[in-house]
Amino acid sequence: MRRLFSAIETVAALFLLLIALLTAGNVLLRYAFSMQIPDWFDGTQMLQGIAMFWGIALATYYGTHIGVDIVWEHLGRPGRRRVDLFATVVTAAFLAPLAWMVWVKVGGTGSQGTMDLRLPLKWFYSAGAVGASVASLLALVRLWQLWQGREASPEPLEEDVPGAAHGS
Repeated sequence: MRRLFSAIETVAALFLLLIALLTAGNVLLRYAFSMQIPDWFDGTQMLQGIAMFWGIALATYYGTHIGVDIVWEHLGRPGRRRVDLFATVVTAAFLAPLAWMVWVKVGGTGSQGTMDLRLPLKWFYSAGAVGASVASLLALVRLWQLWQGREASPEPLEEDVPGAAHGS
């Protein structure tokens, strides 16, 4: 399971890196040579959407959303578990239809493309839809684990740390 989470983190990080490289490259070309990368604006928008969907997947699973925990902090363990269960049910209830609607959008793009290079929007929307689907699935996994009394932890397990098994 850790490899799956690592892969999801890597996908989100790579898309963020592509956004940074595309933006920096465009700025460099614009100021140094008075030219632009074709579709840089459309490209960064599409890549940002993909990175967000893949990032939402792990934030949902780990329960590491930005939130105000005024009530949660003052509850005991059973109360926190109930709040977490409720929050995860609400999150899953929103992510599942969101994933569905992104797939509907993929099906409805037809032959639409980006402005300059005419890259098919379907490619970008599909990558985002997969991320939204993974987010929905991980919300359900988190819900199941919370129901069973287990908590998802973003800290690596001992067997995931290189050299930990050998005492180094």
